Amino acid sequence: MKTQNFTIKNWNINDRPREKLLNKGSLALSDAELVAILIGSGNRQESAVHLSKRILASVANNLQALAKLSIVDLMAFKGIGEAKAISIVTALELGKRRRLEAALEISKITSSKAVFEVMQPLIGDLKYEEFWVLYLNNANSIIGKQCLSKGGLTGTLVDTRLVFKPALSLLATGIILCHNHPSGTVEPSQSDKQLTQKIKEAGNTLDIKVLDHLIVTEKKYFSFADDNLL
Repeated sequence: MKTQNFTIKNWNINDRPREKLLNKGSLALSDAELVAILIGSGNRQESAVHLSKRILASVANNLQALAKLSIVDLMAFKGIGEAKAISIVTALELGKRRRLEAALEISKITSSKAVFEVMQPLIGDLKYEEFWVLYLNNANSIIGKQCLSKGGLTGTLVDTRLVFKPALSLLATGIILCHNHPSGTVEPSQSDKQLTQKIKEAGNTLDIKVLDHLIVTEKKYFSFADDNLL
């Protein structure tokens, strides 16, 4: 089998990913071309770009799904060794952290969507449940955040006392509860509703208002406040 057509260095210089990036900027490159730059080379049968296209096709060209592949998953593709797999995982993790930093720059909460933007990078694509609390001041600015518990696939336990201990030390006037549903459904369970009510009642006693409770998934969320459940 001839392999010259699969070698990027034989392509027109304007079509080579690295040169294209230098000459036209990163926005001119497709996702596959960007991944090709990360891995550097393909295998004897295909170029880095073709190999990257095949990897992306395996996750329906969804970068969020690509980020969930492990190093072992990536190494299942011919031409992807440990070093190349690590490069892909590292690049996607950096992208995730960049998004998280941008979200954390949101200092004032004005809507449930703003809460989602803060929390989705933290818990949106986890495979287990985590329960977080955002602590706010009178201006609805975030003055603290904390993960209170980590659970399994279907739930997590929360100690109400631990919810309000940081609130008292931070002199918070309001809190927002957040947890994720690994199943992808945003509908609150009966236990979600009961826990929300329990924390709300405790907050009333301490004069700390529960402003909202968000259920977060990879792409969407449910707001107790928006749905008049608070």
